[in-house]
Formats: sequence, structure tokens, C-alpha cells
Amino acid sequence: MTSDTQKKKRADYTGVIIGAILLPVLVFFIHLGKQDMGESVCIVLGMIMLAIRIRWDLRKHLWFWGIIVSLLVLHIPLFILVRWPQGWTPAIGMLPIGVADCLIIVGVVRFVEKFIAKSHPPGEVQSS
Repeated sequence: MTSDTQKKKRADYTGVIIGAILLPVLVFFIHLGKQDMGESVCIVLGMIMLAIRIRWDLRKHLWFWGIIVSLLVLHIPLFILVRWPQGWTPAIGMLPIGVADCLIIVGVVRFVEKFIAKSHPPGEVQSS
């Protein structure tokens, strides 16, 4: 293969960016003495950020950000009402919960996208 036919792709630093955003959140919860809750919050926020990255093509749509904010608000009672286990929980134990959360978020976005796409076909001009 020659360099003319190869397309150079930039490295994807999504994981590093998500980690850099979540580190202050975890440090804040450790400072409050609630490391267990902080780890859970970081897992959920990380999965939401991963779902946003998966559907990044929809970032210019206001409804997309409305769904993300709504799902974030729905997660708040989870952290306040659920009694989190004391002590260390292995990451592999939280992985199925995080993956399920990410899949649910992507599924909700996909469902709403299909609903909105049906109501407004891309080639149709709306008249006021």
C-alpha cells in the first residue's frame, strides 16, 4: 500500500477525555468521604459520555441534548435513594450495569430519533 491510498486517521482520545472529565468528580466525592457513591457516579457519567460519543452525529439537534439531560436527571434519584455497598467493588462487577446503562441510553436516543425522523422527513420543507 502506498501512502497516497492510505488515509491517515487521527487517534481517538475519547477515553482520555472522559477520564479527564471524571477525575475531578471522583476526587470531589472522595473529599466528601463518599468514595463508593463517587465511583458509581463516575461509572454512570462515563457511560452517558460514551453514549454521547456513539451518537455524536446528533450533537447539533436540540432534542438529542434534551434526552441526555432528561436521562441525567432520571439518574439522580438512583444515587440518592439506592444504598451503595461499603468498601471496594471490583470494576468488572460494575461493568454489566454500566454497559446496560449505555445500551439503554443509546436505545432511547435511537427510538426518539426514529420518531422524530418519521414526523419530519429530511427532504420535506416545512411550511409555516
